[in-house]
Amino acid sequence: MRLTARFPVLLILLLPGVAASAADLHPPAQVVAGSSFSIPSNGGGKATFYLLGPSHVLKREVNLGQAIAVDGDDVQTSGKYLAIACTGHSCDSASFYVVAGNPDRLSFLLHPSRVPVSAGGAINATAFVFDNFKNLVLKPVTVDFHVTPKNGAPFTKTVKAERGVAWMKMSSTPKEGPVKVTATIGSAAEPRIIQQVASDACNLRIKASRTAKGVLVETDPVRDCSGNAVPDGTIVSFTAVDSKGKTTVDAPIKKGIARTELPLSGNARISVASGVVIGNEITVGGRS
Repeated sequence: MRLTARFPVLLILLLPGVAASAADLHPPAQVVAGSSFSIPSNGGGKATFYLLGPSHVLKREVNLGQAIAVDGDDVQTSGKYLAIACTGHSCDSASFYVVAGNPDRLSFLLHPSRVPVSAGGAINATAFVFDNFKNLVLKPVTVDFHVTPKNGAPFTKTVKAERGVAWMKMSSTPKEGPVKVTATIGSAAEPRIIQQVASDACNLRIKASRTAKGVLVETDPVRDCSGNAVPDGTIVSFTAVDSKGKTTVDAPIKKGIARTELPLSGNARISVASGVVIGNEITVGGRS
């Protein structure tokens, strides 16, 4: 009979004379999760056997003097177990540990979901190693992180997991687009995708032309220092200084270019910026 128990220690308190040595149990010091094994016992006659583990309690009748068989299904959860055999008013107990089996599955986190290109140490990859029964594998094992960028050659980083966790930090590649990172151990593989986007604008330049209402100012195609197009919607600020003072207009990039029309009639100095990046400055003369 198997009894579920959140607090198996309560069962121990209900057993009389746990300190007595009626059966003299000798379990192995360590058992691999899910593995069947036996516990040698001394004495003779019938006894009630209890197995207290982290997730359940097992109870059944056994014959002392014979090995007590324990099925692998009863030791699937890693942790400390207590074996108890009771005859009459005396009981004998012995403890042992169940450890995780071989690595069989991974839980993989990749952060952040979006990252600028050429950002040093901006990507964090963390893998948790489990066995077939979802026990954290605490022994040192090797996890491979396979990185496949949209552009460029794939590469692999090998990391030693410590106490069930393998972690690495890496820089984003120079080209925008999706990057696939797959954590693998044995036959277990967990893929994740991170989106690399253009970094800050670089070599920001503008030009101007007169219109009926003032001056049309627009940028050259806005790209970052690696040549990636800065995403549409990124704000570009145009600032004009003339005899009437300073005027600033924020305009989003559309189809790679930001533009605005400024109501200027005389001489003016016009500059451009996007985020922390400052572009060129031009001077527009008044109408003749």
